[in-house]
Amino acid sequence: MRKSLEAIGLLALAVLFWITWSALYGPQPLPDRIPTHFNAAGQPNGWGPPATLWFLPMIGALLYGAMSVVARFPSSFNYPARVTPENRPRLEALALSMIAWIKTELVCLFALIQWSIVQAVRQVVWKMSPALVPLSIFVIFATIAGHAVAMGRAGNSGSSA
Repeated sequence: MRKSLEAIGLLALAVLFWITWSALYGPQPLPDRIPTHFNAAGQPNGWGPPATLWFLPMIGALLYGAMSVVARFPSSFNYPARVTPENRPRLEALALSMIAWIKTELVCLFALIQWSIVQAVRQVVWKMSPALVPLSIFVIFATIAGHAVAMGRAGNSGSSA
């Protein structure tokens, strides 16, 4: 499953870069001023040049890369359960799964935000769905909570032996 998530995450990162590149260098030029920030209601409250669209792909690539490096050292993680030789493999597998899920969810969120910004500019609607970011944050925290509970259970089952 982790390899599939890595592939999906890399694909989403490529889509994020493609959305940005095609918006900036594609056949439909963007206006000189585009929305760069939206309030909780989805209305733009920050404006800037189209080149600011590179911010999300760069942050996405940086986060994806940093989390990939961190995932190489699961033995140094702080787990929500006591680590024993019996439960270490399960705890590490859960932690690496959580990192893969979060990386994929973050990059997908960034791609959706970028697509929403470009669509708002192209359709001159100047609005983004106000549910997009809160729903995405909920999904990310649910992923963390679900994996933390699973790690707690794995730690408890390993310590009873």
